[in-house]
Amino acid sequence: MSTPATGPLPTVGVVVPTHDRPELLRETLRSVLAQDTTAELDIVVVFDRTTPDQELTRLSMPGRRVRVIPNIRTPGLAGSRNTGILALDTDWVAFCDDDDTWAPTRLRAQLERAARHPEAELLTTSICVAYEGAETPRLAGTGTVTRADLLRSRMAMLHSSTVLVRRSALVGSLGLVDETIPGSQNEDWDLLLRAASRGPIQHIDEPLVRVLWGRSSQFSRQWETRVSSLEWMLQRHPDIAGDDRGAARVFGQLAFGSAALGRRRAAAQWARRAVGRRMTEPRAFLALAVAGGLFSAEAVMSFLHRRGKGL
Repeated sequence: MSTPATGPLPTVGVVVPTHDRPELLRETLRSVLAQDTTAELDIVVVFDRTTPDQELTRLSMPGRRVRVIPNIRTPGLAGSRNTGILALDTDWVAFCDDDDTWAPTRLRAQLERAARHPEAELLTTSICVAYEGAETPRLAGTGTVTRADLLRSRMAMLHSSTVLVRRSALVGSLGLVDETIPGSQNEDWDLLLRAASRGPIQHIDEPLVRVLWGRSSQFSRQWETRVSSLEWMLQRHPDIAGDDRGAARVFGQLAFGSAALGRRRAAAQWARRAVGRRMTEPRAFLALAVAGGLFSAEAVMSFLHRRGKGL
């Protein structure tokens, strides 16, 4: 069922958290402003622990306002997202990290899908991973994503910068981004799991968002945060451990993170739990190789990123 042509156009708020990447931020904003949609856009750039750059408001154009505000909630990505959400009064909220860019058709494709599925609260697209000059598409192979899918796999192509979600759900029963998760790591996976428990996520399996990986990424090498946030996820969503493949993946990630931190005993324990759930879990063996000094965690991550893969 489509939205009638005579009906009001939807409004979209775009939340762009930022800290200290002015050149990348401007590229991000250019891609948002260039969206091929007739929807009205309200773009809120949320400066976290840094002074807002008021010059960015000059990028505003008719029907596409750019605002800059400070993060007034918990320092970090989750608090910045929520600051932006609460500053908006639009029908929809889209997220975009300050080092990512959108294809011109991203919002139009999602809004058209939403019109055909008025029950949908959250929509995503796939991504193209950019790393050291190479770009690799990451596709999901499906047009809908369930909670079972997200328990089995993090589905990295459902990146936070692809999310479009009804604001009424965020400020209502779905809830805001959880600010208690350590370091705001995996906050998007948590939101996806919560949304998928209410109904399937509508997914456009095209790489409509370019995600920059590498040293610019705020989470690329923060192993302490990774380990803590994964432990938090297991506590918040215990059914992750109920899926053998999903449990093995998370246990393997915990093993690798422990190895990267030099915690060899913890790495071995998590690796044992991973292979106990899935004998061929590759992360467990990579963790043991790092713990044994065969490779550095940095070398492994660089190898994976060059192929458009994460851990």
